Amino acid sequence: MKGYIHSIETFGMLDGPGIRVVIFLQGCALRCAFCHNPDSWAKESETMMSPEEVLKFVQRYKSYFKDTGGVTFSGGEPLFQSDFLLECLKLLKEDGIHTCIDTSGAGNNNYEEILKYTDLVIFDVKALTDEDYEELVNFRRNRSEEFLELCQSMEKSLWLRQVIIPGYNDNVEYIEELAEYIKPIKFVEKIELLPYHTKGVHKYKELNIPYPLTDVPDMDIDKCKELEKILIDKVKSLD
Repeated sequence: MKGYIHSIETFGMLDGPGIRVVIFLQGCALRCAFCHNPDSWAKESETMMSPEEVLKFVQRYKSYFKDTGGVTFSGGEPLFQSDFLLECLKLLKEDGIHTCIDTSGAGNNNYEEILKYTDLVIFDVKALTDEDYEELVNFRRNRSEEFLELCQSMEKSLWLRQVIIPGYNDNVEYIEELAEYIKPIKFVEKIELLPYHTKGVHKYKELNIPYPLTDVPDMDIDKCKELEKILIDKVKSLD
């Protein structure tokens, strides 16, 4: 078995705790309007690796992980290559390596088996209603929510993330609705708001794909941090 790899980041420090190897897998069913990696949508890529090759690559950096680091699978959508992901996770856990998946919860199958070998789930909240979800990512929200429910039933540690887009959800009203959504979710270790940026626009031009958010500016980082503080305070106040 081999999987399609988009890219690999070593010494990542944003996608999970500690120092991590972040493996971006190819393929995604979603078409997020704010996606900055449209080159990861396709099912295939030139780079292929077996689960054993992934383990061997990761082992070169294992000494840097110490007590908190490990491996994060991102994408694309890592669940899109569910069979390959599962085999990678099994090998990594057998070697005592902390595992994480950064996901929207919309993939193929084997979710329960995958979560057995996953220490942390970074769950991407796209939108709060079915209508907004489909408009923003061109996919069904129920698939994502079903995955989140499974994470809850299996008591998986969660980081929750939401991209904040100027003119769409960069207001206190949305943040309060987001807090109401987050409050019932258990096992949440971290909440992050990510500022929308236009760094990937050139990829759309190279791939001859129309860019959905034309004329939308980068999200102000300071304002995004302020909204994140409001969100976290609001979630706490709902206790």
